Amino acid sequence: MDKSTLAKKATLLHLNSLALADGMRNGSFRSLYKGRGIDFSGVREYMDGDDVRTIDWNVTARMCRPFVKQYDEERDLNVMVVIDASASMKSGSGRKSRLEIAAECASLLTLASFHNASPIGAVIYDGKIRFNCSPAPGHDQVMLLLSEFEKVEEYGSGGSSLESALLGCQRLLKKRTLIMVFSDFRTTSWGQAFGYLCQRNDVVAVKIADGMDEHLPEVGSIPFTDPETGIRMVLPTSSSKFRRKWREDNESRMVQWSHECRRRGGIPFVLNTNSDCLRELTRFFSTRDRQSI
Repeated sequence: MDKSTLAKKATLLHLNSLALADGMRNGSFRSLYKGRGIDFSGVREYMDGDDVRTIDWNVTARMCRPFVKQYDEERDLNVMVVIDASASMKSGSGRKSRLEIAAECASLLTLASFHNASPIGAVIYDGKIRFNCSPAPGHDQVMLLLSEFEKVEEYGSGGSSLESALLGCQRLLKKRTLIMVFSDFRTTSWGQAFGYLCQRNDVVAVKIADGMDEHLPEVGSIPFTDPETGIRMVLPTSSSKFRRKWREDNESRMVQWSHECRRRGGIPFVLNTNSDCLRELTRFFSTRDRQSI
């Protein structure tokens, strides 16, 4: 990518992230600006409707009228992105691969978090953890993450260690965090680690899907190779029975994945390789009914 193309890409990401930042700030996602913070800021006189549990009895006794404690609301949102950079993520029949979509979404979230003064961190993995850092605010953190996202195409060996990535992510977090996991979820044994992460965080499982996952082109018998195992076989795409079984198998796996996410306390979100990342992410953050995602 030459300097001119890189500059255009950076400008577009910046402009798009402003719109996403507004959606994150004003949307209805349940972890945004939630709850009362823990910092005590002072007292004021009791008013009808105040929670009696907030009464400051020492001040009330001195002043001979009720006073309640006040707290500063904790308004910063910690964000963490987890990117699957395994070999299967480099596939895709659209304009971009699954991995390119994941990296673009992660870049938009990073810049949007910067505009909202929200700390952000990341974990990148394939068969092992390639990069990880705890959420932190500031320009230097943003530049570090964007630089790492540009390098994800270099990875892709050793399978997919999603379970290790989720466990590692948990050790990096000090407070409740919004975690966006970008993966095709073509791996096993991730459910328990995902559930642990959901217990103290808001976790969104973003499944990067592709049109060929559901519909195969009718082009005769063609060779397919599994990018992670190297297994090669010839599939009869002209067979209507085979194409139907392919579609039904994908539908079954999608239902199982969605059920596992919800059962563990997470939020399933499907993103296609032909999707407009900005539009879909903005829609996600502004949607009230999470069950409809």
